[in-house]
Amino acid sequence: MNIDNNRLLALVNPVSEIAEQAGDKIMKIYREGFEVEEKKDRSPLTTADMASHNFIYNRLTELTPDIPILSEESRSIPYSERSSWETYWLIDPLDGTREFIKRNDEFTVNIALVKKQSAVLGVVYIPAQEICYYASKDNGAFKRPRNSSPTNIHTRHSSPSENPTICGSRSHAGKSLRTLLAQIGNYKLISFGSSIKTCLVADGSADIYPRFGPTSEWDTAAAHCIVDEAGGTLVDLELNIVQYNNKDSLLNPSFIVVGDFNSEWREFISEYVKNIQKVIK
Repeated sequence: MNIDNNRLLALVNPVSEIAEQAGDKIMKIYREGFEVEEKKDRSPLTTADMASHNFIYNRLTELTPDIPILSEESRSIPYSERSSWETYWLIDPLDGTREFIKRNDEFTVNIALVKKQSAVLGVVYIPAQEICYYASKDNGAFKRPRNSSPTNIHTRHSSPSENPTICGSRSHAGKSLRTLLAQIGNYKLISFGSSIKTCLVADGSADIYPRFGPTSEWDTAAAHCIVDEAGGTLVDLELNIVQYNNKDSLLNPSFIVVGDFNSEWREFISEYVKNIQKVIK
């Protein structure tokens, strides 16, 4: 299958529309009421997760029948099969299910196209706000309120010594975040759920988002593409760019999203990792 720049550009709008329409289905259930189940890993599953999954899966199959799909809610696909995929769709039909259940509006629809272990197209739609973030490789990153014109977004210059804005997880804050805040000293902290945090780094509303603890590849891939195209990066604790579909497990390593990956942030993060490892031990 040929995924060149022209095809990426041709896919952005229809994939964004798919995400928005899936968001409409989520919001209908959000308003009318929903059932909650518990999956094998004890994470929650709602009727909205499945409605969004089925819609996205069917629409992507129609749009690109030559590209396989991996969704959080699809069947388990072993690495022996996935390893042969050069390109595939990676989706989280409802990222932030816990936030959805809490009814705090901080949940998203994530759709990424992954090629050779990197996300080359990403769409993150926030249904409750009707805001769509999207990007494709070498074509920039954009933010678009629904039915409005898009705005090209960029990360902002920052350093750990200049009162940075830190994104923290709404449902998963812990010792790692407290350690980072103590190391910085002066900061502004904003807390959100789902992949909204990475998008806020991408559009310059925040400077850094650290995440220790379990996340899956479908949680990060779409927003990863967006922050990359906006000028930032998403790295593991050894400062390597996080990759996708390169191992049996679909779990991400702990990671840090940085808007301005300059020498000051590199030095700060390296020292932070040493400190957090002491805390973990």
